Amino acid sequence: MRTRSSRPRNRQASDTSTRALTRRTRTSGSRTGGSRARGWTAAVLRASGAVVPAVLTAVILAGGGGPRTAPADGVARAGAASVATAAAVATAATATPVAPVTPVSTARKLPPLPASVDGGAWPSGHLQGMAVDRRAGHLYFSFTNLLVKTDLRGTPLGSVTGFTGHLGDLDFDERDGRVYGSLEYKAAKAFYIAVFDGARITRMNMDAADTGVVSTVHLREVVEDYTADMDGNGVFDGDTAATPDHRYGCSGIDGVAFGPALDGTGGERLTVAYGVYAHTAREDNDHQVLLQYDVKRWKKYERPLTERAPHTSGPAAPDGKYFVYTGNTTYGTQNLEYDRHTGNWLLAVYKGTKPRFPHYALFVLDGARRPVDGVVRGQPAPERGPLLSLLPQGLHDAGTGLYGWESAGQYGLVSLDDGRYYVAETGTVRVDGVTLQTGRAVLHRWTGRTPNPFSAVGASRTSRPGR
Repeated sequence: MRTRSSRPRNRQASDTSTRALTRRTRTSGSRTGGSRARGWTAAVLRASGAVVPAVLTAVILAGGGGPRTAPADGVARAGAASVATAAAVATAATATPVAPVTPVSTARKLPPLPASVDGGAWPSGHLQGMAVDRRAGHLYFSFTNLLVKTDLRGTPLGSVTGFTGHLGDLDFDERDGRVYGSLEYKAAKAFYIAVFDGARITRMNMDAADTGVVSTVHLREVVEDYTADMDGNGVFDGDTAATPDHRYGCSGIDGVAFGPALDGTGGERLTVAYGVYAHTAREDNDHQVLLQYDVKRWKKYERPLTERAPHTSGPAAPDGKYFVYTGNTTYGTQNLEYDRHTGNWLLAVYKGTKPRFPHYALFVLDGARRPVDGVVRGQPAPERGPLLSLLPQGLHDAGTGLYGWESAGQYGLVSLDDGRYYVAETGTVRVDGVTLQTGRAVLHRWTGRTPNPFSAVGASRTSRPGR
């Protein structure tokens, strides 16, 4: 029976360059439901030496994208067509604690949090994730090929542009004051954690490659699983679900979150969740796969983002690799979050398509239970690994034994570690003939009720561009 350690691998981290990146094409998309662009105070910035006149607009230069097939439920996962220079209208539970973890203390009083914070409207991909810096009173929004920093009023304070890859979920590390996000370049077979120095993001349109505000760490483990030639024909079939390739169905990475070591050894870890292709004809893609890394040792790996020659500087292997049986989902864990109030982990997903599974949109890991060694189901060769347990609450499917909920959170989910969460809302708005992607963080409280465990704290209000 194969264990993870039996798979041959080169354990030496390297820093070699691979072939140049080609610009990936993606399709923009977001959940339907009308425009969510809320008016907000914004700066009128200069682009190409000219002031852009418009209602409270901020000029951004957003890189990226082109067409990509959306998931079956109509949710497109990647960015909108690039707009060279465009105006963008700047537009929690108390579940029964099972393993309480004391929230990180702060020396000074934290600013109160509003019922909602607008992330703006941008010519970019749809909202992928959010992060909150409670001490500074800042929010960060990932729009696939664009990072936006705001204050708690939704005023844009800065942005990072120029990504041709897929920027996904975000989390904030209170220890070093930086923002960590998943970053994919599938055409180059390159997967990274992008590390943003939020204190240095002080103006709009800061280029990711030239301004030094972002560094990257390469994840070799993800590359090995993504490029695995599972049918042994000597050909890697690339970024497609219609293949037996990709170990565990790995499509890359999405969800990221800081939290404790899952094996109970202590210390804080960055947890990275695999994307998983939706494929109904294979049996080896029914787990969520989580990697854990101790980022205290990552400074030696960090390199600037050079898209023309992507580096491979990073850890040779994760500090832990874990499996969660959920049934197949569409692109795996989109947003991952650790809740220090309960000690549980939340996994927000796009629903899968296999008929025999209940297709929940939210799974919760039981933080009070340690992983157990067990069979990783459905693998072509027998395999064992550390298995994590779902919290036995919420909706329950007797046939599969799975628990879960129906809720939002796939586009952004932030635990405030006191029973409250920011849950993302997304939409689109057209301004001067240009379709802009919108996103905002809306305050909710965890109730644990079914089918939706979140209850909005403040009234949700749809806003108009230019207000």
